[in-house]
Order: sequence, then C-alpha cells, then structure tokens
Amino acid sequence: MVWLDSGLGRRELAQFLRSRRERINPEQVGLPVGPRRRTAGLRREEVAVLAGLSPTWYCYLEQGRKIRPSSEVLDSLARVLLLSEDERRYMHMLAHGQVAEPQPLDTGFPPEDIIRQLVRTTGIGQYPVYALNLSADVIAWNHATTEWYADFGALDPAERNMVRWMFTDPTARIRFADWESDAQDIVARLRTVPARRPHDARLARLVVEMKRLSAEFRLWWEEHDVIEQRSRLRTLCHPTLGNRTMRLVVVYPSDTDSYMVAYHLPAGPNDTL
Repeated sequence: MVWLDSGLGRRELAQFLRSRRERINPEQVGLPVGPRRRTAGLRREEVAVLAGLSPTWYCYLEQGRKIRPSSEVLDSLARVLLLSEDERRYMHMLAHGQVAEPQPLDTGFPPEDIIRQLVRTTGIGQYPVYALNLSADVIAWNHATTEWYADFGALDPAERNMVRWMFTDPTARIRFADWESDAQDIVARLRTVPARRPHDARLARLVVEMKRLSAEFRLWWEEHDVIEQRSRLRTLCHPTLGNRTMRLVVVYPSDTDSYMVAYHLPAGPNDTL
C-alpha cells in the first residue's frame, strides 16, 4: 500500500508542502512583496497559480484530503517550491512509494569514480567484486573477477557487458555450474529495469542486440519473468581452483541509483573469506 493511502502519509505530505511553501521568498519566484503582505513565504493561491493548479485542489492537498497528485503535478510543485532533488524524491516517495524519473545527485564527485573506488578498496580478497550500470555494462572489477568470470579488461569496451558475455562467450557456459538457471535469473533481473527507466536508450539497444544474438535470451525475455535484486547462491567453476558456491549480493550506493556493485560472499555462515 502506498503510504499516501494512509492518513499519516497524507498529513506528512501536507506538512512537507506547507513547510516548503513558507520558506520561499516571493521575490525568488518573481512575485512582488507589498507593504501589507503578512503571509510567511508564498500564499497557497500563489503556489497553485505558478504550478498551473486549481487553488481549491492545492488547498485540499495541503489539508491532507484524500486526493492523489500525479507525478507531473509533483514535479511542477517541486519547480515552484524550488525543491532540491532529495526533496523532490522525498515528495514522490510520500505520494507514490517510488521516485519518478530520478535525476543524478550532485555530490561533487562523478558517480562512476565513486563506484570504481568502491570496487578498488573493497575487492582485495579472493571473492569476486564487480560493478555494473543498470544495463549490465561492467565498469569495474577486481582480480578475483578475472579468475572466476573473465578478464573484462582484455575485452573490447563495447563487449564489457555481463549479459552479453553470459550469452555470447562460450567460456561463460563453463564458468557457471548451472548456466541456464543463472542466465534466466539475470534476464529476469534485467526485466525490472525498463519499469524504472522506460526511456533508457542504452538498455533498449542492448535488448535488441541480445534478441538478435541469442535465441535463448529472446525466448526468456519474451516470457516476461521478473526477479528483483536479492541475494542468491551461485556456483562458479574454476579450471584449477575447482567449484565454489558463493552468495551473490547486489548493493546500490546511496549516492547513485544508476550503478550497482555485486559482491560474492561465503555461501554459509561457517565459511570463511
């Protein structure tokens, strides 16, 4: 259930909008400040007009009435109320339980650099650590990844994609003890991305390419199976180290939702690194 469906959620959104409205100086949005003005910040009617809304409807929203604003309305309010990206996301989460069209957060440090450093500093052990974008392009990996998967550094940059490698490189079918299960799993995980990024051109090109290159990918993609990212066991096969079952855990750094880091951990609580 979306939190807005509860009275608590509606009150929280109403209070948040009111607090943001009251902090805006009218001059910030091009409105004159007359000598008789007593309202702190903007008036409700002013917010409504600037956002292209009915004053009565916006008043209901600030009163916590049982109405549901669209994503477009929320973004219009975010523009008028000069919300930061964090505040805009928060408002969307209150109203819909998810963020519509998330924008990159400005941390002063490129997200891809953060991801590369994260892999570099945490991937010093014997277990694979690699980083992907949402289209499964491999952007960073540790030495253990080259042992258990492939040396992505030796591949052409256009081929450094986990999905492409799994379906087109014969080595992949050797490295996975149960290739079919893991391949179906990665297709089902990839299936969730278009719902969050419907306009992702890179993902669209990848799907078209993979449907052309692999009949198995085409079959499983059209089956529409969906699996959210969650930990799972994966057994990898090494020519000299033998078979090893690991727990695959995917994490998303807080500064960006466009990249993920895949960690391989001991399969059981009694296993050691």
